[in-house]
Amino acid sequence: MQTGKHFLQIPGPTNVPDSVLRAISNPTIDHRGPEFSDMTLRIINLLKNIVKGQNSIPIIFPSSGTGAWEAALVNILSLGDKVLMFETGHFSTLWKNMAHNLGFKVDYVKGDWRSGVDSDRIIEKLSEDNFHEIKAVCLVHNETSTGVTSNISEITKKIKSLQHPAIIMVDTISSLGSIDYQHDNWDIDVTVSGSQKGLMLPPGIAFNFISRKALEYSKSNSYNRSYWDWGEMAKNNASGFFPYTPSTNILFGLDEALKILSKEGLENIFLRHERHAKATQVAVKTWGLEILAINENEYSNSLTGILLEKNVNADHLRNIILEKFNTSLGTGLGKWSGKIIRIGHLGDFNDPMLIGTLSAVEMGLALSEIDHHSGGVTAAMNYLSNK
Repeated sequence: MQTGKHFLQIPGPTNVPDSVLRAISNPTIDHRGPEFSDMTLRIINLLKNIVKGQNSIPIIFPSSGTGAWEAALVNILSLGDKVLMFETGHFSTLWKNMAHNLGFKVDYVKGDWRSGVDSDRIIEKLSEDNFHEIKAVCLVHNETSTGVTSNISEITKKIKSLQHPAIIMVDTISSLGSIDYQHDNWDIDVTVSGSQKGLMLPPGIAFNFISRKALEYSKSNSYNRSYWDWGEMAKNNASGFFPYTPSTNILFGLDEALKILSKEGLENIFLRHERHAKATQVAVKTWGLEILAINENEYSNSLTGILLEKNVNADHLRNIILEKFNTSLGTGLGKWSGKIIRIGHLGDFNDPMLIGTLSAVEMGLALSEIDHHSGGVTAAMNYLSNK
């Protein structure tokens, strides 16, 4: 039996603050009553600040982020419509598989799972689309399976310069509330997100932030939908209610989490995440190990993926770190299964938590007899103490 607090440093679900847990434990209230309506309207206004989308329409679904993916697709695309997607890792692949299974034609631009979206390839595809057969472009802002962040602002700017009418959808499930994201300024039509990462909540609610253009587009869409229909959700959410039973107690937690985020301030939150990411990167490089992301300007501030040597079983290292030091790290997914570990440094997080996590990794490396240099933790401490 292990004593002390468990270090949950997977890249989501993340640690939930005590005050959020207490809020979730409040007695359930009438979800058709005025108290609930007031809370929902307050949440919607605070969410607009988090996504930097004052012109957006936030829609809240009782679901995981996967549900928000589906909602985005079925409200915009009709059966047989073409969608352009870019391969950045496991989660972009899952979104692609979903689009295919729902009956849409997917043009999936290949990637190496170590780099972000190649804007030139996207522009090339859209430039060739003279008859505007591509109805939507789906991009992942921060690929949770790799620790790679794509430059969405640059990509959307280039897309808009073509004056192509495609709807732009962006997955921010592991970046919202952790990495700067601007729904309005970047001309995003649909932003997809979930509760269990930067928003510091358990899984259970997910979001579509939609532009007026996207909402109007959805009204003429012929795809059959019911649970995921934006129309009913937008109409009910606007008055603080839902067309069906919401996740009441998680919404209590969301209300509290958004207050915490607002008090700290978004820019301070982004700087904190960047600082912890860079300290982690300093540790990894001191160990002499390889960061999975190839391009430094695409290093994620939410998590860091570490690529181990071909003869090393990454899951064996993870198990040692868990069993000996009570610390959970993210496993490799898809093509990186058994080849990488992922250190989450997002959400409710501080310097001692990071140093404790990195210490567990450095001790695990020694016990696993993986070839590395010591001193990564010290290097990270030096970085943090000077920043």
